[in-house]
Amino acid sequence: MQIYFSPFSPYVRKCLVTAHELGLSDRVQLLPSNANPVQRDRDIIARNPLGKVPTFITDEGAVLYDSRVICEYLDEIGNGTLFPRSGDARWNALTLQALGDGILDGALIARYEDVARPEPLRWPEWRAAQLDKAETSLAHLSANPALIAPQRLDIGTLTVACALWYLDLRFADFGWRQRHPAVAAWYEAFSKRPSLQASWAL
Repeated sequence: MQIYFSPFSPYVRKCLVTAHELGLSDRVQLLPSNANPVQRDRDIIARNPLGKVPTFITDEGAVLYDSRVICEYLDEIGNGTLFPRSGDARWNALTLQALGDGILDGALIARYEDVARPEPLRWPEWRAAQLDKAETSLAHLSANPALIAPQRLDIGTLTVACALWYLDLRFADFGWRQRHPAVAAWYEAFSKRPSLQASWAL
């Protein structure tokens, strides 16, 4: 199996964390990529018309994207339980995954505003609104602590953890821990998992 890799992509990290949790890390080969929102990577586009990472190639040659599809595929071939198969547990895990992905979507847009858009064209209010998605999502988690119960391990909690990793990486001055201490305490404990302590490089 192969995945187009970027060390700073939170979505690639989400896939690799999932593979680690399932004991599949050694089976996933990292492929170099130059994914960029403006200068698009033609090597990736040849496999994935969206030209985005993560793009994943199975042992059978099938190409999968995006992270939601890749992670569920890994869970299936790894006989995992990160994606509950049915009932409330499944919808709860998928909804929490969507919350984490939404934090990441907003954070990436804010990041692109900082580094990809020419300075005269930047829109501070737009950037602030994208980061506010993280703020309101963390407030929701603070108000609903059962969503991040200490014993909970599924694609939802892993995605939220990857989102918090990315906020720390790119927005160190966001200061979310001070405003959401319960989420900070959960993340401090949860991020000690070996999968979240791992790092990857080509």
